[in-house]
Amino acid sequence: MAALFRMNCVQSLRRGLALMSPKETTICRRIATTPSYYDSAKEEAKPVKRKWISYGFSQDDEVEDRHALHQTMFITVSIVLVLGITVMAYLPDVRHKDWAQREAYLQLRYREEHGLPLIDRNVIDPSKIILPTDEELGDTEIII
Repeated sequence: MAALFRMNCVQSLRRGLALMSPKETTICRRIATTPSYYDSAKEEAKPVKRKWISYGFSQDDEVEDRHALHQTMFITVSIVLVLGITVMAYLPDVRHKDWAQREAYLQLRYREEHGLPLIDRNVIDPSKIILPTDEELGDTEIII
């Protein structure tokens, strides 16, 4: 009994593997008992279509579906991500952050070499600053 069960399992396994095979095959009987039966078996043979799951680009044509998938992935990954990140990484400095930092270091070096204070007390000429009078300020609280 166990041998029959094993044989049945092996046969069903072979049938299942045959359905999953990627080759297109025709089903026909190889050994015929009568020539007339053999001829009718050839006429009835139909090709087995390969099973495939669509990627969503084409429901009818597998080749078109795969081609559209590969084309979309190439454009998305290669062009948009790789080239986009590369272009953004090598864009010029629009805010001039690098220039300002370099200029500050040059000013510091100049002031250190000439014995000047690092920050001048009168960065802006005091004669150009116009302060409000006491009357204009009124009761405004001044916090120093």
